[in-house]
Amino acid sequence: MTETLHTDAATGRLSSAAEEFLAARDTLLLHRTDLAKAVEAFRWPRPEHFNWALDYFDTVAARGDRDALRVVGTGGPASDRLIGYGELARRSGQVANWLRGIGVRRGDPLLLMLGNRAEVWETMLAAIKLGAVVIPTYTTATPGEITDRLERGEVRHVVAEAELADRFAGGPGGWQGIAVGGDAPGWRRYADSLTAPEEFTPDGPTRADDPLFRYFTSGTTSRPKMVEHTHVSYPVGHLSGMYWNGVRPGDVHLNISAPGWAKHAWSSLFVPWNAEATVVALDAARSTPAEILEVLRTRGVSTFCAPPTVWRGLAAHGLGERPPALRETVAAGEPLETSLVELVGTAWGLDLRDGYGQTETTGQIGNPPGRPALPGSMGFPLPGYTVVLIDPESGEPVAGGAPGEVCLDLADRPLGLMRGYVGDPGRTAKALAGGYYRSGDLARREPDGSLTYLARSDDMFKSFDHRISPRELEDALLRHPAVADAAVVPVPDPVGLWAPKAFVVPAAGRPASAATAREILDAASALLPPEKRVRVLEFAAALPRTTSGKVRRAALREQGPRAAEYRAEAPGAPAPTWP
Repeated sequence: MTETLHTDAATGRLSSAAEEFLAARDTLLLHRTDLAKAVEAFRWPRPEHFNWALDYFDTVAARGDRDALRVVGTGGPASDRLIGYGELARRSGQVANWLRGIGVRRGDPLLLMLGNRAEVWETMLAAIKLGAVVIPTYTTATPGEITDRLERGEVRHVVAEAELADRFAGGPGGWQGIAVGGDAPGWRRYADSLTAPEEFTPDGPTRADDPLFRYFTSGTTSRPKMVEHTHVSYPVGHLSGMYWNGVRPGDVHLNISAPGWAKHAWSSLFVPWNAEATVVALDAARSTPAEILEVLRTRGVSTFCAPPTVWRGLAAHGLGERPPALRETVAAGEPLETSLVELVGTAWGLDLRDGYGQTETTGQIGNPPGRPALPGSMGFPLPGYTVVLIDPESGEPVAGGAPGEVCLDLADRPLGLMRGYVGDPGRTAKALAGGYYRSGDLARREPDGSLTYLARSDDMFKSFDHRISPRELEDALLRHPAVADAAVVPVPDPVGLWAPKAFVVPAAGRPASAATAREILDAASALLPPEKRVRVLEFAAALPRTTSGKVRRAALREQGPRAAEYRAEAPGAPAPTWP
């Protein structure tokens, strides 16, 4: 565990808020492999004023210029750019001073649209110091998505790749553009910030509940919600993610995520830097399985987080030998199938640990270090989170192993919970009704206290009088080597009302044929009870996914068959006829 911090960069003393934050962090580091003790001992710090960049990051930087960020180059480790905590503290002070000089004020919404380059972290730190409200946006956003963010986010300033400036043309005005990596007509040059002074003095104290981030959710079925977080809900709230990831001081942490998604703030900013670790920044355009594995093996990566889609790509490529420094592996973004957990355990001798959180929260549930991973399980409630399963219809807690909606008890409101949905008080009130935050996700509690993910509440369906979780069926399908990807949705059935239909992407070298379909359905049937068997299978070249990797099941439900459908028997029906 790291030693206690004693000095502040400006005053020579830690602020009381920083001391409280560090005490909470060090409690989690002390009990990093003992979940029960961590849950018992941990308490959220609840300061009235807190500025994570000034009170914490700059103080860490004053202790010595250890590596904070490693930007991966194109020519092997020697081409990487290493940036220390001290350099980032000084540079972000420069950027903050320059932004203030061109009119950026506390509370101003600032849209940030950059790739995984150093300027992302410089601007994030500068915005925190200033008190600007950051609206992270992925670089693949369409002009329509950009217009939506500019309008609903009431954006005053834009920091974006110079080459993307044309995408803002034709949208609403009233904002100033700042171009990174080149020039854009009518935009200021980010490079001009290099002339600003490094020492930054804030306009005044930062209230802990001041807004800091506005994140747009994936929006798979409706217009994306705008989730607002504060100066503590994400910077301090991500102590839970630090605990789940198992990051320690001095670690080298790689997270596969693009700026613009909440997961990037989770695991490429606050999770590693809360632990005083080094962040490895890998450009999303160069994140092929081969490139990721090369970085894992040559940059001393000790902790690694990636969504299941990336883990599937690594598995298809071939994991090879275990990266020499790698100690912790986790997956987040969508439920993790058992077959991947088993594959990583066999190939690398490591537990691939699943976890659960949302844009609206930090990590709520996870398989933490110190105990064997539970394949197919979300894990246990993380320190600082009281998770209750509620019957969506009655609003009452469920008993035993009955399915219920994952809810957070607001009697002890977790610090990592959002302020609410900007501009939508009705949706906010619904999400925070009855003394609980309602996640919209269904799970069941196992006898050991762990939680198993079932589905989004609107994805569950009844088939032959049995409630079906698409995820449970998908996990069975993905265990077969002929399946590269799979999604299950309901289709009408004259007897059972609805029947489970699987859309399957065949693995490389496996034909989309009747024989392959029968092999997959028979294998899945051996793993599932009769009432939950997949009844229909259709092969697909790819599954529709959001930019963050979630399957767009609504799109699959709405589309009719686009290829041959292969059918298995219904309960009590004769065996199917195979073409």
